[in-house]
Amino acid sequence: MEAEDLIYLVSCAVNGVKADPERIAGMDMDELYEQANRHYLTATVAHALETAGVKEERFVKAKKHSALKNAQMDMEMSEVFAELDAAGIWHMPLKGTILQHMYPVYGMRQMSDHDILFDAKRADDVKSIMEKLGFSVEHFGTSHHDVYHKEPVSNFEMHRELFALGSDEKLYEYYRKIQGRMLGDGFEKQLSPEDFYIYMIAHEYKHYSAGGTGLRSLADTYVYLKKNKLDLEYVAVEAKKIGIADFENANRSLARHLFSGDVLTDADKDMLEYILSSGVYGTINHRVENDIQKIGGGKIRYALYRFIGPVSKRDARYDIYARGYPLFYKYKILLIFLPFYRTFRAMGAGRFMREARAIKDAKV
Repeated sequence: MEAEDLIYLVSCAVNGVKADPERIAGMDMDELYEQANRHYLTATVAHALETAGVKEERFVKAKKHSALKNAQMDMEMSEVFAELDAAGIWHMPLKGTILQHMYPVYGMRQMSDHDILFDAKRADDVKSIMEKLGFSVEHFGTSHHDVYHKEPVSNFEMHRELFALGSDEKLYEYYRKIQGRMLGDGFEKQLSPEDFYIYMIAHEYKHYSAGGTGLRSLADTYVYLKKNKLDLEYVAVEAKKIGIADFENANRSLARHLFSGDVLTDADKDMLEYILSSGVYGTINHRVENDIQKIGGGKIRYALYRFIGPVSKRDARYDIYARGYPLFYKYKILLIFLPFYRTFRAMGAGRFMREARAIKDAKV
Protein backbone atom coordinates (compact mmCIF):
# COMPACT_ATOMS: atom_id res chain seq x y z
CA MET A 1 0.00 0.00 0.00
CA GLU A 2 1.51 3.33 -1.12
CA ALA A 3 0.17 5.22 1.90
CA GLU A 4 1.49 2.91 4.63
CA ASP A 5 4.08 5.44 5.79
CA LEU A 6 1.49 8.21 5.91
CA ILE A 7 -0.95 6.05 7.89
CA TYR A 8 1.79 5.02 10.32
CA LEU A 9 2.83 8.62 11.05
CA VAL A 10 -0.75 9.89 11.37
CA SER A 11 -1.41 7.03 13.78
CA CYS A 12 1.63 8.04 15.86
CA ALA A 13 0.45 11.65 15.91
CA VAL A 14 -3.19 11.06 16.90
CA ASN A 15 -2.16 8.55 19.57
CA GLY A 16 0.67 10.67 20.98
CA VAL A 17 3.19 7.90 20.30
CA LYS A 18 6.86 8.45 19.39
CA ALA A 19 7.62 7.44 15.81
CA ASP A 20 10.41 4.97 15.07
CA PRO A 21 13.50 6.84 13.70
CA GLU A 22 14.72 3.73 11.87
CA ARG A 23 11.46 3.33 10.01
CA ILE A 24 11.43 7.03 9.11
CA ALA A 25 14.98 6.78 7.76
CA GLY A 26 13.72 4.46 5.02
CA MET A 27 10.87 6.72 3.92
CA ASP A 28 10.73 8.65 0.65
CA MET A 29 10.15 12.20 1.94
CA ASP A 30 9.02 13.54 -1.43
CA GLU A 31 6.38 10.82 -1.74
CA LEU A 32 5.39 11.25 1.91
CA TYR A 33 4.93 14.99 1.51
CA GLU A 34 2.90 14.56 -1.66
CA GLN A 35 0.60 12.04 0.02
CA ALA A 36 0.25 14.09 3.23
CA ASN A 37 -0.45 17.28 1.31
CA ARG A 38 -3.10 15.54 -0.80
CA HIS A 39 -4.95 14.52 2.37
CA TYR A 40 -4.29 17.82 4.18
CA LEU A 41 -2.20 16.06 6.81
CA THR A 42 1.23 17.70 6.50
CA ALA A 43 1.00 19.36 9.92
CA THR A 44 -0.16 16.10 11.50
CA VAL A 45 2.77 14.22 9.97
CA ALA A 46 5.18 16.97 11.03
CA HIS A 47 4.32 16.36 14.68
CA ALA A 48 5.00 12.64 14.30
CA LEU A 49 8.31 13.24 12.51
CA GLU A 50 9.49 15.59 15.24
CA THR A 51 8.92 12.96 17.93
CA ALA A 52 11.67 10.98 16.18
CA GLY A 53 13.93 14.03 15.89
CA VAL A 54 13.24 14.50 12.16
CA LYS A 55 12.73 18.10 11.01
CA GLU A 56 12.04 18.21 7.29
CA GLU A 57 11.73 21.85 6.23
CA ARG A 58 8.49 21.41 4.26
CA PHE A 59 6.78 19.69 7.17
CA VAL A 60 8.10 22.14 9.76
CA LYS A 61 6.75 25.01 7.67
CA ALA A 62 3.34 23.30 7.37
CA LYS A 63 3.24 22.76 11.13
CA LYS A 64 4.01 26.40 11.93
CA HIS A 65 1.55 27.66 9.32
CA SER A 66 -1.22 25.43 10.66
CA ALA A 67 -0.77 26.58 14.25
CA LEU A 68 -0.64 30.26 13.27
CA LYS A 69 -3.62 29.99 10.92
CA ASN A 70 -5.73 28.16 13.49
CA ALA A 71 -4.85 30.72 16.14
CA GLN A 72 -5.68 33.61 13.83
CA MET A 73 -9.04 32.12 12.85
CA ASP A 74 -9.90 31.28 16.46
CA MET A 75 -9.17 34.88 17.44
CA GLU A 76 -11.36 36.16 14.61
CA MET A 77 -14.08 33.72 15.63
CA SER A 78 -14.09 35.07 19.19
CA GLU A 79 -14.71 38.55 17.78
CA VAL A 80 -17.44 37.30 15.45
CA PHE A 81 -19.16 35.43 18.28
CA ALA A 82 -19.03 38.48 20.54
CA GLU A 83 -20.78 40.53 17.85
CA LEU A 84 -23.36 37.82 17.21
CA ASP A 85 -24.06 37.59 20.95
CA ALA A 86 -24.47 41.36 21.17
CA ALA A 87 -26.87 41.31 18.21
CA GLY A 88 -28.91 38.45 19.68
CA ILE A 89 -28.18 36.04 16.82
CA TRP A 90 -27.88 32.37 17.72
CA HIS A 91 -24.89 30.56 16.27
CA MET A 92 -23.12 27.21 16.55
CA PRO A 93 -19.56 26.19 15.58
CA LEU A 94 -19.34 23.05 13.45
CA LYS A 95 -17.03 20.26 12.31
CA GLY A 96 -13.30 21.02 12.39
CA THR A 97 -13.86 24.24 14.31
CA ILE A 98 -14.57 21.99 17.31
CA LEU A 99 -12.56 18.92 16.30
CA GLN A 100 -9.24 20.77 16.05
CA HIS A 101 -9.17 21.18 19.84
CA MET A 102 -9.52 17.42 20.40
CA TYR A 103 -6.22 16.55 18.71
CA PRO A 104 -3.25 15.94 21.05
CA VAL A 105 -1.50 19.19 20.05
CA TYR A 106 -3.03 22.49 18.93
CA GLY A 107 -2.46 23.05 15.21
CA MET A 108 -2.05 19.33 14.49
CA ARG A 109 -5.32 19.36 12.57
CA GLN A 110 -5.05 21.65 9.57
CA MET A 111 -8.00 23.94 8.95
CA SER A 112 -9.18 25.38 5.66
CA ASP A 113 -12.01 27.41 7.21
CA HIS A 114 -14.31 27.81 10.19
CA ASP A 115 -17.87 26.56 9.72
CA ILE A 116 -20.63 28.21 11.75
CA LEU A 117 -24.37 27.61 11.65
CA PHE A 118 -26.49 30.69 12.36
CA ASP A 119 -30.03 32.01 12.33
CA ALA A 120 -30.70 32.33 8.58
CA LYS A 121 -33.39 34.95 9.20
CA ARG A 122 -30.58 37.28 10.32
CA ALA A 123 -28.33 36.76 7.27
CA ASP A 124 -28.27 40.46 6.36
CA ASP A 125 -27.30 41.37 9.92
CA VAL A 126 -24.53 38.76 9.90
CA LYS A 127 -23.25 40.19 6.62
CA SER A 128 -23.09 43.65 8.18
CA ILE A 129 -21.22 42.27 11.20
CA MET A 130 -18.69 40.43 9.06
CA GLU A 131 -18.05 43.51 6.93
CA LYS A 132 -17.70 45.62 10.08
CA LEU A 133 -15.02 43.20 11.30
CA GLY A 134 -13.07 43.56 8.05
CA PHE A 135 -14.22 40.46 6.16
CA SER A 136 -14.85 40.60 2.42
CA VAL A 137 -17.98 38.91 1.08
CA GLU A 138 -17.04 36.07 -1.26
CA HIS A 139 -20.51 34.53 -1.67
CA PHE A 140 -23.83 35.67 -0.22
CA GLY A 141 -27.31 34.23 -0.71
CA THR A 142 -26.34 31.86 -3.52
CA SER A 143 -26.26 28.61 -1.53
CA HIS A 144 -26.88 27.17 1.93
CA HIS A 145 -23.80 28.96 3.27
CA ASP A 146 -22.31 32.42 2.89
CA VAL A 147 -18.55 32.73 2.50
CA TYR A 148 -16.37 35.44 4.04
CA HIS A 149 -12.62 36.05 3.90
CA LYS A 150 -10.25 38.24 5.85
CA GLU A 151 -6.57 38.59 5.04
CA PRO A 152 -4.27 36.91 5.53
CA VAL A 153 -5.78 33.49 6.27
CA SER A 154 -9.27 33.68 7.79
CA ASN A 155 -12.00 31.88 5.83
CA PHE A 156 -15.46 31.58 7.36
CA GLU A 157 -18.42 29.63 5.99
CA MET A 158 -21.58 30.89 7.67
CA HIS A 159 -24.18 28.17 7.21
CA ARG A 160 -27.84 29.06 6.79
CA GLU A 161 -28.58 25.32 6.78
CA LEU A 162 -26.49 22.21 7.40
CA PHE A 163 -27.47 20.58 4.12
CA ALA A 164 -28.68 22.27 0.96
CA LEU A 165 -32.05 21.74 -0.64
CA GLY A 166 -31.18 19.49 -3.56
CA SER A 167 -28.70 17.40 -1.60
CA ASP A 168 -29.64 14.06 -0.01
CA GLU A 169 -33.37 14.34 0.82
CA LYS A 170 -33.19 12.46 4.15
CA LEU A 171 -30.24 14.51 5.36
CA TYR A 172 -31.88 17.75 4.31
CA GLU A 173 -35.19 16.96 6.04
CA TYR A 174 -33.52 15.75 9.24
CA TYR A 175 -31.12 18.67 9.60
CA ARG A 176 -33.42 21.50 8.66
CA LYS A 177 -34.99 20.89 12.10
CA ILE A 178 -31.65 20.94 13.92
CA GLN A 179 -32.70 23.75 16.30
CA GLY A 180 -34.67 21.23 18.32
CA ARG A 181 -31.41 19.42 19.13
CA MET A 182 -29.35 22.47 20.07
CA LEU A 183 -28.13 22.94 23.63
CA GLY A 184 -27.12 26.09 25.49
CA ASP A 185 -28.89 28.92 27.29
CA GLY A 186 -27.05 31.74 25.52
CA PHE A 187 -26.78 32.59 21.85
CA GLU A 188 -23.83 30.25 21.28
CA LYS A 189 -25.26 26.77 20.82
CA GLN A 190 -23.85 23.26 20.74
CA LEU A 191 -24.94 19.70 20.09
CA SER A 192 -24.73 16.72 22.41
CA PRO A 193 -21.63 14.56 21.79
CA GLU A 194 -23.82 12.00 20.00
CA ASP A 195 -25.58 14.55 17.78
CA PHE A 196 -22.28 16.25 16.93
CA TYR A 197 -20.83 12.87 15.94
CA ILE A 198 -23.86 11.97 13.81
CA TYR A 199 -23.65 15.28 11.96
CA MET A 200 -19.89 14.84 11.52
CA ILE A 201 -20.45 11.41 9.97
CA ALA A 202 -23.38 12.67 7.87
CA HIS A 203 -21.11 15.37 6.48
CA GLU A 204 -18.41 12.79 5.74
CA TYR A 205 -21.03 10.60 4.04
CA LYS A 206 -22.08 13.50 1.82
CA HIS A 207 -18.53 13.86 0.54
CA TYR A 208 -17.83 10.11 0.48
CA SER A 209 -20.87 9.44 -1.69
CA ALA A 210 -20.06 12.38 -3.98
CA GLY A 211 -16.41 12.84 -4.96
CA GLY A 212 -14.97 10.97 -2.00
CA THR A 213 -13.29 12.05 1.23
CA GLY A 214 -9.75 11.64 2.46
CA LEU A 215 -7.71 10.21 5.31
CA ARG A 216 -8.16 13.32 7.47
CA SER A 217 -11.85 12.46 7.89
CA LEU A 218 -10.90 9.05 9.26
CA ALA A 219 -8.44 10.70 11.65
CA ASP A 220 -11.24 13.04 12.79
CA THR A 221 -13.49 10.06 13.50
CA TYR A 222 -10.79 8.27 15.45
CA VAL A 223 -9.86 11.33 17.52
CA TYR A 224 -13.49 12.11 18.29
CA LEU A 225 -14.23 8.54 19.38
CA LYS A 226 -11.16 8.56 21.62
CA LYS A 227 -12.27 11.78 23.30
CA ASN A 228 -15.96 10.99 23.71
CA LYS A 229 -17.82 8.04 25.20
CA LEU A 230 -20.92 7.84 23.04
CA ASP A 231 -24.29 6.17 23.38
CA LEU A 232 -23.89 4.03 20.27
CA GLU A 233 -27.44 2.70 20.50
CA TYR A 234 -28.75 6.25 20.10
CA VAL A 235 -26.26 6.82 17.27
CA ALA A 236 -27.45 3.68 15.47
CA VAL A 237 -31.13 4.69 15.71
CA GLU A 238 -30.55 8.23 14.42
CA ALA A 239 -28.11 7.12 11.71
CA LYS A 240 -30.72 4.67 10.43
CA LYS A 241 -33.29 7.50 10.18
CA ILE A 242 -31.08 9.39 7.76
CA GLY A 243 -29.84 6.38 5.80
CA ILE A 244 -26.21 6.37 6.90
CA ALA A 245 -26.22 3.50 9.43
CA ASP A 246 -24.11 1.19 7.25
CA PHE A 247 -21.66 3.97 6.44
CA GLU A 248 -21.33 5.02 10.09
CA ASN A 249 -20.60 1.48 11.18
CA ALA A 250 -18.08 0.87 8.40
CA ASN A 251 -16.39 4.23 8.90
CA ARG A 252 -16.10 3.73 12.66
CA SER A 253 -14.72 0.22 12.18
CA LEU A 254 -12.09 1.37 9.71
CA ALA A 255 -11.01 4.38 11.78
CA ARG A 256 -10.57 2.32 14.92
CA HIS A 257 -8.79 -0.57 13.21
CA LEU A 258 -6.54 1.65 11.09
CA PHE A 259 -5.21 3.95 13.80
CA SER A 260 -5.10 1.47 16.66
CA GLY A 261 -2.99 -0.98 14.68
CA ASP A 262 -5.63 -3.73 14.46
CA VAL A 263 -5.90 -6.08 11.50
CA LEU A 264 -8.11 -4.63 8.77
CA THR A 265 -11.08 -6.63 7.54
CA ASP A 266 -11.72 -7.06 3.82
CA ALA A 267 -14.48 -4.45 4.07
CA ASP A 268 -12.03 -2.09 5.80
CA LYS A 269 -9.52 -2.55 2.98
CA ASP A 270 -12.08 -1.81 0.25
CA MET A 271 -13.22 1.35 1.99
CA LEU A 272 -9.66 2.48 2.69
CA GLU A 273 -8.66 2.04 -0.95
CA TYR A 274 -11.49 4.34 -2.03
CA ILE A 275 -10.59 6.93 0.63
CA LEU A 276 -6.89 6.91 -0.21
CA SER A 277 -7.69 7.51 -3.88
CA SER A 278 -9.98 10.42 -3.04
CA GLY A 279 -7.78 13.02 -1.36
CA VAL A 280 -9.24 15.43 1.18
CA TYR A 281 -11.86 16.92 -1.17
CA GLY A 282 -12.52 13.94 -3.42
CA THR A 283 -11.95 13.55 -7.14
CA ILE A 284 -13.98 14.37 -10.21
CA ASN A 285 -13.82 10.72 -11.33
CA HIS A 286 -15.34 9.50 -8.07
CA ARG A 287 -18.01 12.19 -8.18
CA VAL A 288 -19.01 11.35 -11.75
CA GLU A 289 -19.18 7.60 -11.08
CA ASN A 290 -21.23 8.12 -7.91
CA ASP A 291 -23.60 10.57 -9.62
CA ILE A 292 -24.16 8.24 -12.58
CA GLN A 293 -25.27 5.56 -10.12
CA LYS A 294 -27.52 7.98 -8.20
CA ILE A 295 -29.26 9.31 -11.29
CA GLY A 296 -29.48 5.99 -13.15
CA GLY A 297 -29.70 5.43 -16.88
CA GLY A 298 -25.99 5.22 -17.66
CA LYS A 299 -23.39 7.61 -19.01
CA ILE A 300 -25.44 9.16 -21.81
CA ARG A 301 -28.33 10.09 -19.54
CA TYR A 302 -25.88 11.56 -17.02
CA ALA A 303 -24.11 13.59 -19.73
CA LEU A 304 -27.45 15.04 -20.83
CA TYR A 305 -28.35 15.79 -17.23
CA ARG A 306 -25.00 17.36 -16.40
CA PHE A 307 -24.40 19.52 -19.44
CA ILE A 308 -27.95 20.25 -20.59
CA GLY A 309 -30.05 20.05 -17.45
CA PRO A 310 -32.52 17.79 -15.61
CA VAL A 311 -34.15 15.35 -18.03
CA SER A 312 -37.10 14.45 -15.80
CA LYS A 313 -39.20 15.96 -13.02
CA ARG A 314 -37.36 13.76 -10.54
CA ASP A 315 -34.00 15.10 -11.70
CA ALA A 316 -35.28 18.66 -11.42
CA ARG A 317 -36.52 18.09 -7.88
CA TYR A 318 -33.31 16.47 -6.68
CA ASP A 319 -30.92 18.32 -8.96
CA ILE A 320 -27.64 18.14 -7.05
CA TYR A 321 -26.39 21.12 -9.03
CA ALA A 322 -29.48 23.32 -8.60
CA ARG A 323 -27.93 25.22 -5.69
CA GLY A 324 -25.28 26.55 -8.08
CA TYR A 325 -27.89 28.12 -10.35
CA PRO A 326 -30.53 29.59 -8.02
CA LEU A 327 -31.86 32.24 -10.40
CA PHE A 328 -32.55 29.68 -13.13
CA TYR A 329 -34.63 27.57 -10.77
CA LYS A 330 -36.36 30.55 -9.18
CA TYR A 331 -37.38 32.02 -12.55
CA LYS A 332 -38.28 28.96 -14.62
CA ILE A 333 -38.32 30.88 -17.92
CA LEU A 334 -34.52 31.12 -17.63
CA LEU A 335 -34.13 27.33 -17.68
CA ILE A 336 -34.02 27.34 -21.50
CA PHE A 337 -30.69 29.18 -21.22
CA LEU A 338 -29.26 26.90 -18.52
CA PRO A 339 -27.59 24.37 -20.89
CA PHE A 340 -25.56 27.17 -22.52
CA TYR A 341 -24.69 28.72 -19.16
CA ARG A 342 -23.61 25.40 -17.68
CA THR A 343 -21.44 24.50 -20.66
CA PHE A 344 -19.72 27.87 -21.03
CA ARG A 345 -19.19 28.15 -17.28
CA ALA A 346 -17.60 24.71 -17.23
CA MET A 347 -15.42 25.51 -20.24
CA GLY A 348 -14.29 28.76 -18.69
CA ALA A 349 -13.24 27.00 -15.51
CA GLY A 350 -11.49 24.23 -17.43
CA ARG A 351 -13.89 21.63 -16.06
CA PHE A 352 -15.71 20.72 -19.26
CA MET A 353 -13.06 18.44 -20.73
CA ARG A 354 -12.08 17.00 -17.33
CA GLU A 355 -15.67 16.01 -16.65
CA ALA A 356 -16.17 14.73 -20.20
CA ARG A 357 -13.12 12.46 -19.76
CA ALA A 358 -14.41 11.34 -16.34
CA ILE A 359 -17.75 10.36 -17.91
CA LYS A 360 -15.95 8.44 -20.67
CA ASP A 361 -13.71 6.63 -18.16
CA ALA A 362 -16.43 5.93 -15.57
CA LYS A 363 -16.49 2.27 -14.50
CA VAL A 364 -20.24 1.92 -14.20
